[in-house]
Amino acid sequence: MACSLEKEVIEKTIEFHGHSCPGLAIGLRASELAMEKLDIRNTKEPVCVTETDMCGVDAIQFLTGCSFGKGNLIHKDFGKSAFTFYDRDTQKGFRAVFQDDFARDQDREDRIKRILEADLKDLFLTEDVDVPPVRPARILKSIQCDDCREMTMESRVRMFDGKNLCIPCFHKVEQKI
Repeated sequence: MACSLEKEVIEKTIEFHGHSCPGLAIGLRASELAMEKLDIRNTKEPVCVTETDMCGVDAIQFLTGCSFGKGNLIHKDFGKSAFTFYDRDTQKGFRAVFQDDFARDQDREDRIKRILEADLKDLFLTEDVDVPPVRPARILKSIQCDDCREMTMESRVRMFDGKNLCIPCFHKVEQKI
C-alpha cells in the first residue's frame, strides 16, 4: 500500500526539512506507521525514541509533534534506523526497524519513490512495546555553575572539590588531574 499521507502534507514536511531525500521518506513512512498503529494524531502523549539522527527524524518531529523541547523525542545514538513510538495514554507502543536493504541499489529518486510506494510491512520489522521506553520529562531546578556562572539543570551538575560544576567545566578540571 502506497503512502497514505496527503501530497500537501508530504510537501510541507519536505519544506520543513529543506529537501527531499531517502532518509526523509523513511521518516515519513515511520510516522505514518505510528499514526496507523497508535492513532498518534489523537493522543496527547506520544513519545518517539529514535536510534538515529538521520533526516527522517525531522519528518517524525513534524508529523507526530514529538520534539526534544517537549521531552517526548529522545535520541539514542545507536546508528540504527529504528524508532520506538509509545502512547502514554494507552500504554502501548512498538519499535520499528527500517529494512535498510530496501531499494538500496536504486538511484536517489527511485529509492524515494520505492520507499513511498512500498507496503509498510515490507519497510519495517515491528515488535510491540508495553512499557514506556523513557520516563516522562521532569522540570528540575537550575543551579549556577561555580566556574562559568551559567545556570545548569541540577541533574547535570557535578560536584568537584566542593564546587557545583556544569558538565563542560567539570570535564575541564577533571582533565587537569
